[in-house]
Amino acid sequence: MTFPHPEPGLVISYSFLWSDEAAAGHAEGRKHRPRAIVLAMAPDAGVPDGKRVVVLPITHTLPMDADAAIELPHRVKRHLGLDDAPSWVVLDELNVFVWPGFDLRHLPGKPGQYAYGYLPPRFFDQLRDSLRERRAQRRLRVVSRE
Repeated sequence: MTFPHPEPGLVISYSFLWSDEAAAGHAEGRKHRPRAIVLAMAPDAGVPDGKRVVVLPITHTLPMDADAAIELPHRVKRHLGLDDAPSWVVLDELNVFVWPGFDLRHLPGKPGQYAYGYLPPRFFDQLRDSLRERRAQRRLRVVSRE
């Protein structure tokens, strides 16, 4: 089984664990959905065997705080092979894990394939900049899956 190389902008299928689920004691996410990698850090002394990866969730549900999400443009969804329903990348919830981790899932109906493709650079830059703003404001909820 070959996993894709984790790079910022890659959209993967992953079982995301929301912060409220983690707070309630859950260890696994409820659904396997597309997730956007926003950071892939080189191995360090604490994790010599793999990269730490940070992912943002992509969901069909508009968050209560509309400023905490960016809508995926239809053309981007089409490029990634996602459905036509509106979707948002949520900016205030993150999962951190060691690649490839236990929660990476194959795409629906495509065994052995784990990635949808890459976000366009301009859209990824918008995500990254918005995420930096939220980090500076200390408005992030991070769930470690290590």
